Amino acid sequence: MFNSHRRAAILILLLVIPVFAKDEKFSKVGPVQLTAEGNKWAEKTLKKMSLEEKIGQMIQVRAYADFQNIDSKEYKEVADEIKRYHLGSIIVTVRIADGLLLKDLPYEAAALNNMLQRESKLPLLVAADFERGLSMRLNETPAFPHAMAFGATNDPKLEEKFAEITAQESRAIGVHWNFYPVADVNINPKNPIINTRSFGEDPQAVAAMVAAYVKGSRDYGMLSTAKHFPGHGDTATDSHLGVAMVSGDIQRLDSVELPPFEKAVEAGVDSVMIAHVTIPALEPDADKVATTSHKIVTDLLKDKMHFQGLIVTDALEMHGLTRLYPENGPNPAGRAAVDAVKAGNDMVLLPSDLDGAFTGLVQAVKSGEIPQKQIDGSVLKVLRAKASLGLYKARLVDLEQVSHIVSRPESLDFAQRVADTAVTLVRDSGQVLPIVASPPRTPGTGTNGSAYPSAGAGAPLVAVVITDDVRSEYGRVLEVELRRRARGTKVYLIDSSIAAAMTSEILEAAKQAQKVIVAAYVVPTAAKQTVVNGQLTNTVGLSDATGNLMQQLLDMAAAKTAVIAMGNPYLAMNFPAVQTYICTYSNAPTSERSAVKLLFGEMQLKGKLPVSLPGIADRGFGLELKPEELRVAAAGSNATSGAAQIQ
Repeated sequence: MFNSHRRAAILILLLVIPVFAKDEKFSKVGPVQLTAEGNKWAEKTLKKMSLEEKIGQMIQVRAYADFQNIDSKEYKEVADEIKRYHLGSIIVTVRIADGLLLKDLPYEAAALNNMLQRESKLPLLVAADFERGLSMRLNETPAFPHAMAFGATNDPKLEEKFAEITAQESRAIGVHWNFYPVADVNINPKNPIINTRSFGEDPQAVAAMVAAYVKGSRDYGMLSTAKHFPGHGDTATDSHLGVAMVSGDIQRLDSVELPPFEKAVEAGVDSVMIAHVTIPALEPDADKVATTSHKIVTDLLKDKMHFQGLIVTDALEMHGLTRLYPENGPNPAGRAAVDAVKAGNDMVLLPSDLDGAFTGLVQAVKSGEIPQKQIDGSVLKVLRAKASLGLYKARLVDLEQVSHIVSRPESLDFAQRVADTAVTLVRDSGQVLPIVASPPRTPGTGTNGSAYPSAGAGAPLVAVVITDDVRSEYGRVLEVELRRRARGTKVYLIDSSIAAAMTSEILEAAKQAQKVIVAAYVVPTAAKQTVVNGQLTNTVGLSDATGNLMQQLLDMAAAKTAVIAMGNPYLAMNFPAVQTYICTYSNAPTSERSAVKLLFGEMQLKGKLPVSLPGIADRGFGLELKPEELRVAAAGSNATSGAAQIQ
């Protein structure tokens, strides 16, 4: 009897479980659109909410996109925050260990988002910083280059296609909201935090790219964000570290900083992120950054520019804001959040103290410092954003679809095409390009049978790869691509910790080499500080140690050396002796491949500088290889124009 009942129970379970799995609703992706039904849901939901639930919808916290056991401390902390504070949004990111990003895979991110959605009473708005697509945070995804590479293509259609791919892949893993595009116009070569994250220095060209991204993103179901309002391109300070200032007058702001944001609003951008920068021309109060300025957020963005979408702060934990709220003061996180909302922000991101921000906002409403009507207006915007994505109908994603949508072969190919189109030849000494590939090896016979040069022999091609950390992934693809074409290549991976000790060996190798490649990986990194002239400095340039090595190489062998700026194109301004100069505007693996293709004359060059390099070249400049210099890196290709083969 017992066994028969047990068999019957098991049979029932086997029949029921598939039904539950089959009936579970998954979100359907279409263009961003607020329907009458969705608006009705938002309005009805608002009426049922308590003050505490409303405040929670206006706060976003961080969640890590990696595997987490549901009973782990890390997972329980985020799940508890979502429920206790009624949070409306999370931002998916990755952990950092000893300065290195610990990226995970798309499946883990999708699974985590589903898990956290189940923890929340209302659907969560899941955001991410996917400025370069999913590869910004996840492995095994298309490696799109930085925004400035798109600027170098001068083709908004490429940006629109990039937005479409990012939107499709993001929605597949449960991310709905990208904090992109960057609408900042980078007119300051010393800008340490925008730099290659900007499309360039021409306001109209930047505006065209911004509008293209907004269109592509919205068409494929992804919320977009124009940042960092009203412009972070003319600063020399990283707002993650300190208070940055934009010193332009009203006329300059109207002609340079604001046009891309105006175009974004016109294109229907869903949200605008406010920068932690001081702008005396707009806000004379030195104790207020744009984030806490009613004149900037409400008077300018809402009233003058007629933006009606979501207005969000940059991360409230950034020192550009927290330094204005001393830790020994009463509830500094709460005060910062209250000031941001009073200025007109609808949502506060990543407060330094979640409980302090939540409590401060609740008390400010109860005391009348913030009107209840303003809170209702902001929360209704948040709910409408969720409704415009269809999240009120279904909030989960189908994990089985991830492998069908993310990293499609055509998406990978497109990322490489963008990088290829962007790479720019700025200077050419005539003595480096093109490098001629090694002839094919005949296995077991001839002088080319060995894959390695003899001990002590000088390598025909020496490559010096300069990165922030030799343990990182940067330079690995470049090394593989060089060795694939030129077997005897000697590659040195260098960072500031070993540059001085390796200088003598590298200089000797370069002296004997036929040609020298120096690839400098320098991109804007949040809160990065480097030793320059003996001082710890916020910069997007080389350190003393690596900079000295670069200079010595140029002093000794500038004519036969090609310098590749794998990121910051302004690098050459500090090294005017550079005679062959290549810009990729990015450290992405696709950009590494593009650089090598240029070195070996494997493609026509189309990229043009989207910024001016004072003393080097003007915006819009870009050289082309002569027809006789273009060659396919085929095995055994014969050298022309006196170029020597690299063995």
